Amino acid sequence: MSKWSDKIRPLHDRVVVKRLEAEERTKGGIIIPETAKEKPQEGEVVAAGKGAILSDGSVRTMDVQVGDKVLFGKWAATDVKIDGEELLVMKEEDIIAVVNAS
Repeated sequence: MSKWSDKIRPLHDRVVVKRLEAEERTKGGIIIPETAKEKPQEGEVVAAGKGAILSDGSVRTMDVQVGDKVLFGKWAATDVKIDGEELLVMKEEDIIAVVNAS
């Protein structure tokens, strides 16, 4: 169970994602200042709804689960702040891919 489960519960097909930290150095070793960093488009799912409600009233379960590392579009989410931490709320359809750790 996530530490976020008692603080936020997304509805239907929405997920809450915690953005992963941006790299502080380039591959060549150059340090990137905080003001020049792009926000990463990768994060970890910290909460997920039950799924989309279909026209017949049934629920399509979510493809993503809490703990999945995901890639998402640049403008896909709404920023929220809970207990001082910045989180993103987005629809499951805005997630581009699940990143497998291998």
